[in-house]
Parts: sequence; structure tokens; C-alpha cells
Amino acid sequence: MSVFQPVSCQSIKIGSKLMTFETPKVMGILNLTPDSFFDGGKHSSLESAMLHAEKLIAEGADMIDIGAYSSRPGAQEISAQEEMDRAIPFIEAIHQSNPNVVLSIDTFRADVAESCVQAGVHIINDISGGTLDENMFETVARLQVPYILMHMRGTPATMQQLTDYEDVVNDVAESLGHQVSKLRDLGVKDIILDPGYGFAKTIDQNYELLMRVNELHYFGLPILGGISRKSMLYKKIGLKPDEVLPGTIALNTLLLERGVQILRVHDVKEAKQLIDIFY
Repeated sequence: MSVFQPVSCQSIKIGSKLMTFETPKVMGILNLTPDSFFDGGKHSSLESAMLHAEKLIAEGADMIDIGAYSSRPGAQEISAQEEMDRAIPFIEAIHQSNPNVVLSIDTFRADVAESCVQAGVHIINDISGGTLDENMFETVARLQVPYILMHMRGTPATMQQLTDYEDVVNDVAESLGHQVSKLRDLGVKDIILDPGYGFAKTIDQNYELLMRVNELHYFGLPILGGISRKSMLYKKIGLKPDEVLPGTIALNTLLLERGVQILRVHDVKEAKQLIDIFY
């Protein structure tokens, strides 16, 4: 018998197949950027990206989230074309070597998202929740692919000045609910919620949102938790991102306890072990 009980057996459609959540899934992070906060530059060549993708798959990743634009504060802004030039060669290459791997593209640009879906991506992961590109929701509806709706205010450059909430959990839920209604009106069927840890939240607000994330189950949608090696961990205890794997595992345990169905992580093996222990 598992220690944790899943909230419900929800599902999303990946192509012609269903991905269900009797047990939580692991999304492995693959940054193709030179300036991401943890692994920037490590996988910016196609060869190194492919090697890391093979490692994530071997360790049991259920999906791989491709990042070609760094969203950390102070990161260099790049054009949509450069973002696509980073992402699409990898998407095409990984499909040749692993045609069954589930891919998501981490982008807030509708044209980038569409080009990546045409190249073989299955899921759109939008940090802005549709607020930075007015064409994103219509594009998702037309493509009929699963959409990860994340909460953020402002832009990556301004978000940390936008942390004034009456109640961070209620305010995040209200904002997500408003966007879910828009997506439903357009006919989008498969929506995953991401509360947006580290995006327009203080450290204390991140932990409040972590402890009460189960309140987002009100929407009846799968929830993704992305706290892997983030500043809510390393700044809280005065360490560096590469020193907080134990803390990441601890907080992922709390996410699982609260019924989160997808863990977005840099360290797939450890996340899979955690899930295997408790389910």
C-alpha cells in the first residue's frame, strides 16, 4: 500500500495515447541555454544535449522539458528565431533516436511553440500562463496539445517586484482559474497547472504555496511542481544550486504528499526513487 494516495486518476492526451497519473510522473529538465541558473551552458551543443537526454531517459524520465530561453532574472533576451534554432535541431534529433519520448517545450512565444510542435513536441509549457503572447491560447487550441499553465506576474525581468498578494494561494488560484476559463472557452481540453514557484513570489510565499498546493486540486486538473534546486532552497540556507539536491528531494516529498502529479526536476533518478518508495 502506498504512503501517499493520488488525488484522482486524471489523464492527458499525448498524440493518440493517454498519459494517466495513477502514480506521479517525472519531467526531466533539459536546458539548451548558456545562462540557465543551474546548468547553463552544459548542454548547449547538440551532442551534449543528446547525451544528457539519453541519461534522463535511462534514469526513467516520463517526459523531457526543453528550455531554449532562460527565464532567470537578468538572463539575456533572445529572438524567437534564436530560440527555435536552439530547440528544433534537438527535437528532430531526439525523435530519430528515441521516437517514443514525450517532449515539452518551455516557451512563452506562440510561434516558437507552434514550430516546436510541428517538429515533434507534444506539450507546451508556458511560464507566463498566456500573459506574454496574446496568440498563445488560440495557438494551443488550434494545435490541440496539452498545455502547462503556469502562474507568473510581469516578465522574468520584472517579476520579483510584483510579489504583493492578499493571500498568495488564493490569488494564484484565482489567476489560474481565470486563465483556465479562457482556455476552456477556446476548446482546450488538456490543461496542467503549475503554481510557479520562484516566479513573482518571495521565499516565504513560495513555502506558503508549497504547503497549501493541495488547494489547487479544486480545479480537478493535474498539478506540476517545479522546485528543483531553485532559490527558495539555496537562498534560504545560504548554499548554491548544486548543493541543494537533499533539499529538493525533501520538498518534492511534500509535493507528493499533497497530491502533485508531475515533478519537474534536474535529477531524474532521485525523483523516480522517491516515487517508487511511496507508490
